[in-house]
Parts: sequence; C-alpha cells; structure tokens
Amino acid sequence: MRIISGECRGRKLVQIQGRDIRPTSDRVREALFNIIGPAIRGWRVLDLFAGTGAFGLEALSRGADAAVFVELAQSSCTVINKNIDLCRMKERTTLVRHDLVTRPLPRSLGSFDLVFMDPPYEKGHAETVLAKEGFIDLLNPGAIVIVEQSFKESLANPLNRLDIYRQKKYSKTFVSFLRESA
Repeated sequence: MRIISGECRGRKLVQIQGRDIRPTSDRVREALFNIIGPAIRGWRVLDLFAGTGAFGLEALSRGADAAVFVELAQSSCTVINKNIDLCRMKERTTLVRHDLVTRPLPRSLGSFDLVFMDPPYEKGHAETVLAKEGFIDLLNPGAIVIVEQSFKESLANPLNRLDIYRQKKYSKTFVSFLRESA
C-alpha cells in the first residue's frame, strides 16, 4: 500500500496485519480520487473507520488542507500515527479514537468538504453512522460523502437528507457517492 499521487507520491505506508483487515486497494483509491479530481485542493477531509489512514493521507498528498481520522481500534490508531509521521503530515492531521457505531461524532471536529467511510463489510455500520443525528451538520455546503461497502450491501436512498448521485463497483467493492439533497 502506497500514496499514489501528490507530494507524498510513492511513499509506502505501514499496513495493519490480520485476516479481518481489508484496506481499500490502491486501484480503488486512485479511481475515487480521479472522480473527485483537483477540486480537493483546500478541502477538509474526514476519514471514518480510518484503518491505516491511507485515504486521508492520499487526500492531503493531493492538496487537501486538513484531515481528521476517526478509528476505534488502538492497533489501527498506532498504524495511522506511524503513517502520518511517514508522510510528515502531523500539523495537518487530527486522530480521534471514537466508536462511530454507538456514539455520534463530536461537533467540535468542525465541518468537512469530503467524508470517506470504509466500515467493516456487511454489518450495516455505514447506514447507522450516516443516519445519526448531527451527521449532516458536519458537512459543508456541496460536501461529498463516499461510502465503501461490500458489493452485497446497499444504502437506503435518501438517507438523513443525503442522496446517492453516483455508484461504482470494483470487483467485490461497491462505492456510493452522496450529497445533501437540494
């Protein structure tokens, strides 16, 4: 796993070991950033169920101003911190250890232009988090929410004033792009 483009291009990231770990592939990450394009410059990014932090770090490498990583597992938080250090991005990052499924996100995190969510597959966590009271308040006008799931899962549409405006399938991965309803 590596950073694909931008100022940290080619930098190898520390990975999480284990059979239950399923990081977003470089190919899928590259495709998502090709869809987003250069608009990411200056954005604030929220990386939920952050795992290794690869998505948020890729966003920073491509010009995002700041990234907030939210993860519950201490082992993942340790890996995220190592990857932040490898990319020399400490001053542009915040890591929050938080249970997204049982507790709403703190409003003190601010608001975001891009939210990426890659929860454990086939547990319904994406809809649980998206439906939480206050989630929509974390989004700046025009913000994009990207949800990665198993191809066996789907999201309700609309969900908490969010509409799906694009979906893509990559092998066993299904990605939904959402925006606040007009």
